[in-house]
Amino acid sequence: MKTKKIQIALLSPKGPLYRHKTGIFRKSLRAAPLTLTTLASLVPEDIDAEVKIYDEGVQDLPEIQADLIGMTVITGSAPRSYELSKIYRQKGIPVVLGGPHITLIPEEAQNYADSIVVGYAEETWPELLRDFVNNKLKPRYDMRPNFSFHDMRFIPFPKRELLKKGTYKTINTIEATRGCVHNCEFCVVPSAWGRRPFQKPVSHVVDDIRQLRAKTVLFFDLNLIADRAYAKELFTALIPLKIKWVGLSTTLLGKDNELLDLVAKSGCKGLLIGFESIQQESLKSFNKKFNDPSNYDELIYKLHSLGIAINGTFVFGNDGDTIHSFDAVKDFAITKGIDLPRFSIMTPFPGTPLHQRLDTERRILTNNWSLYDGQHVVFQPKNITATELLEGHEKVWKEVYSYKGIFSRLKNKYSMILPILVAANISYRYYANNLSKFYNCNVA
Repeated sequence: MKTKKIQIALLSPKGPLYRHKTGIFRKSLRAAPLTLTTLASLVPEDIDAEVKIYDEGVQDLPEIQADLIGMTVITGSAPRSYELSKIYRQKGIPVVLGGPHITLIPEEAQNYADSIVVGYAEETWPELLRDFVNNKLKPRYDMRPNFSFHDMRFIPFPKRELLKKGTYKTINTIEATRGCVHNCEFCVVPSAWGRRPFQKPVSHVVDDIRQLRAKTVLFFDLNLIADRAYAKELFTALIPLKIKWVGLSTTLLGKDNELLDLVAKSGCKGLLIGFESIQQESLKSFNKKFNDPSNYDELIYKLHSLGIAINGTFVFGNDGDTIHSFDAVKDFAITKGIDLPRFSIMTPFPGTPLHQRLDTERRILTNNWSLYDGQHVVFQPKNITATELLEGHEKVWKEVYSYKGIFSRLKNKYSMILPILVAANISYRYYANNLSKFYNCNVA
């Protein structure tokens, strides 16, 4: 028996960099998120509900009329989330908060919501909604410790049709797995959800791609190759679809020629690779020991030989970095032809081993969560000043994405996706040249 129809609003609040009109992420860098569309799909059939989705990174918030509001919260958007929650609760609208930040420090979040969801919400969100319509909303819902996608009777496809049209470069975003088996000191994933990988049945992933009728897709998975057997099954299943796809991997892919060949045959045209540092000691310092800079050249050569573009990420501010690290990484990105380099400042997200260590060492400069976005300095570096870290990081962005830097990296590329690479590089050039507008914190 269905209940009275309820109005549910699902929100993704803005952060300092990712916000409508005044942010610096152009449309060509925006891929539709899956969290809110997945939550919308998880509304139980026995609940009569109208669901609306609002992503404040791509749209201004209208006057929202709802019976219940749910927000997904990352650390950088936490202050905005708490601000919105206060506004809506004062209007008498119950607010539910979930997401990585809530999972990392639920005790803080509890003060700003009627209810919080800790961990993944596939089971707890439907339970919460049933409790809500029966006036039995609990203050907290925790993911079952042994939760598995394989235990679910039915995994719904995300309701992508609820997204505002024309606001993303693509809505063809896919998720096959969640989690990561590694334990990098700065990463929120093992702290929030442990090191156990969560895998959807390959048949479900294929069905999702088929029903999208997509020719190109973006996998959001943090590490598609973490489980070799699963990865082989997935990539083999993708081959008949004849799609082009991009996703994420680790440098370990370069050591597995069989899997690498399968990645290429399945239609892969680009991979985000977390190089993080070109110094082995720095990698060891934040527990990314499986990265070996001596193997980077071979990995880059193999990927480019197979027509796979590289979105390489690098982190500044680790304890091994000096004033010379910036030019070294810049030169590496340019001379090695990294197609789409990205740079971030080491960020000690709450609940991570990095935050615990720096807090113990009294090196945390601020707990203003809005500055925890990977582009601000929120801790005292070891060998350089905070100002040197901030300015060095911005300088690398600008030089790598100067027209000379772009040409140097892409000049020998003749792949079919070159126009896409050029467009993305131009968008990141805009990003690089506008970073300083958002440096609104005082650094020492």
